[in-house]
Amino acid sequence: MSQLTHQRTGIIGGSGLYNIAGVEIIDTLTIDTPYGAPSDELVLARIGDQEVVFLPRHGRNHSIPPHKINYRANVYAMKLAGVNRIISISAVGSLRKHIHPGEFVLVDQFVDRTHSRENTFFDGPIVAHVSIADPVCNQLRSALEQACLASGITTHNGGRYLVMQGPQFSSRAESELYRSWGMDVIGMTNMPEAKLAREAEICYATVAMCTDYDCWHGQEEDVSVQSILEVMQANVANTQRMLQAFFASGHDAACSSGCRQALEQGIFADLKTADDSAILPVHALVERLL
Repeated sequence: MSQLTHQRTGIIGGSGLYNIAGVEIIDTLTIDTPYGAPSDELVLARIGDQEVVFLPRHGRNHSIPPHKINYRANVYAMKLAGVNRIISISAVGSLRKHIHPGEFVLVDQFVDRTHSRENTFFDGPIVAHVSIADPVCNQLRSALEQACLASGITTHNGGRYLVMQGPQFSSRAESELYRSWGMDVIGMTNMPEAKLAREAEICYATVAMCTDYDCWHGQEEDVSVQSILEVMQANVANTQRMLQAFFASGHDAACSSGCRQALEQGIFADLKTADDSAILPVHALVERLL
């Protein structure tokens, strides 16, 4: 499938996000990639005058654990679908007293503690080294902050997200260690997703929905699936309102953060003389540079 030329917004999160008032489902997209199939079919929709592509990160029935998600296929499929900015909706635990369950954090930094996940499109023979010094698109994050405020959601703009391997939750010692590192929230899914979005020259920002206090907080119940689900219902409703406000704002999709030029100084190869077999796995990413 060749890359589409539309300028679409991708939303990676739970399947419940489709149920936003005013969403018109246009089509479902079955996309194959050089890295296999994404987590599910992509849902192409329209909100107002904007086209949106939804993808349930864990599959529509939440059947894929975080360490088994095909992150490369998910991001590559978004690129093929014409997405130029991704809003990541992610459940997290809070590592700070002032960040309460039910509140949102618009994170601006990640620490990647995952392992054994395929974390680059450029495995050779074409090699690329992109900067993720600032892994979140500041322009997109700012627009999401305005949407959260307009929706009346208590939101913390900025924060450090510790990405753990999962699927188990943290030990108390790990939770305290991450707090000592200055981490604000903890989750399992945003790496290597954010790295791959940068390699794909797609703007990326995370709306981290806080569901619990992990296990460090002595006066709160330890994290459990039941406690998360109780908070998630309200969080999903808030996310739907936030996305409505985001798309209603007419936010300019242009990027001044450099996300969409990330490969220009990062590729260590002459693409014009590279073999077709080397180009094929990254064609959608480097097409504009050929």
